[in-house]
Amino acid sequence: MTEEKTDKPNFFNIVLSTMAAAFGVQSKRNQERDFKGGNIYHYIVAGILFTVIFIVTVTLVVQSVLQANGL
Repeated sequence: MTEEKTDKPNFFNIVLSTMAAAFGVQSKRNQERDFKGGNIYHYIVAGILFTVIFIVTVTLVVQSVLQANGL
């Protein structure tokens, strides 16, 4: 039972797994941990939040560059 507790991903592991998946660099060990002990809804929410934050960040950077160049 103790072994199952250590295999469950915590918040930090979910964030790292989401970012790794976004860039396509997830390790086999972490992927197995996520599939065995993770809750699908946590990863769905993390993926949606990551996507929204990524889009907002890119939009703000583009707007900032355009303003700096007077466009």
